[in-house]
Amino acid sequence: FASSHGTARPSYILKSKRPYQIDAFELVHETNFSYPQPWHIPGKGFLFLHTRYEGGRCLCWQRSADGVTWSERSRLASVDEGHYQVSWPCNGKVGTAFNYHPKAFAGDAKRHGLNWRTNLYYVETPDMGASWRTVSGAPVALPLTTPHNPALVIDYESQGLLAYMKDLNYDPNGNPIILHVTARSWEPGPAHGPRAWRIARWTGAEWRLHAITTSDSNYDMGSLYVEAKGVWRVIAPTETGPQPYNPGGEIAVWVSDDRGQSWSKIRQLTRESPFNHTYVRRPLNAQPGFYALWADGHARRPSESRLYFADKQGARVRRLPYEMDEAYAVPDTID
Repeated sequence: FASSHGTARPSYILKSKRPYQIDAFELVHETNFSYPQPWHIPGKGFLFLHTRYEGGRCLCWQRSADGVTWSERSRLASVDEGHYQVSWPCNGKVGTAFNYHPKAFAGDAKRHGLNWRTNLYYVETPDMGASWRTVSGAPVALPLTTPHNPALVIDYESQGLLAYMKDLNYDPNGNPIILHVTARSWEPGPAHGPRAWRIARWTGAEWRLHAITTSDSNYDMGSLYVEAKGVWRVIAPTETGPQPYNPGGEIAVWVSDDRGQSWSKIRQLTRESPFNHTYVRRPLNAQPGFYALWADGHARRPSESRLYFADKQGARVRRLPYEMDEAYAVPDTID
């Protein structure tokens, strides 16, 4: 799924010519999309969540049984100037959590658009987009077009807070957990900090909000893991890095054993780094040896950017070679 940003050029869906091989691909669909989030549901096919720039960041979806023939695009949400979303599959259903970009934050038309993203929403589909519902199972009529709608989880706008989406996961009962950061301003720097890491979790009867920690940038990015024996884990750049108040920092591991009510930092994976680390991603079906993937880069000037991955316990961090002249290379181990 090769994305464009905006509508100035096309986007592409390509399929490898041989199963499990990445040396040759063929084009199967040329269209336009941004921020692609495709999910393959075994036995059902693909549900492709994405953004379409249509007077704002409109959330849309398409589906396909085989990845080659695709349905027409359908709208999920188009409130004011649009949305950012995070999504994840769970036991055959797919859920998405998103914010919105208001035309007038808290009624002030001077505060609008991307910088004033706020609120928290959640919807899910059990049948590949044929129907959508709230977390409690109530049907939702799409597209969503007003800020106060059945999908609303937390009205952060009324609290004067902005909301930045980070990750979506599920507990063993299929209840969603939304990892996000809240802030008092879109502007970077110490005057508007700290930024609060939070989870909103559905108990089966209500949404509950819990604090994790704080960091120094709205764009610090991490992931939430739900593990066996009731352990919840967040791996994220919550520690101040070499370029403070810019996206990223030093990577740390936080855990909770009481369904997110309290959190403890158990390990710091990076320190004394030359560049900020950020955008920690959780691989689908993550294995213990390849549990988190992220990149680094100088946050204030052009620089090289390296790829890192860590094991489940955070005992070992590896960095991929910056240059490779063969098909395979051994990663460096970072102490």
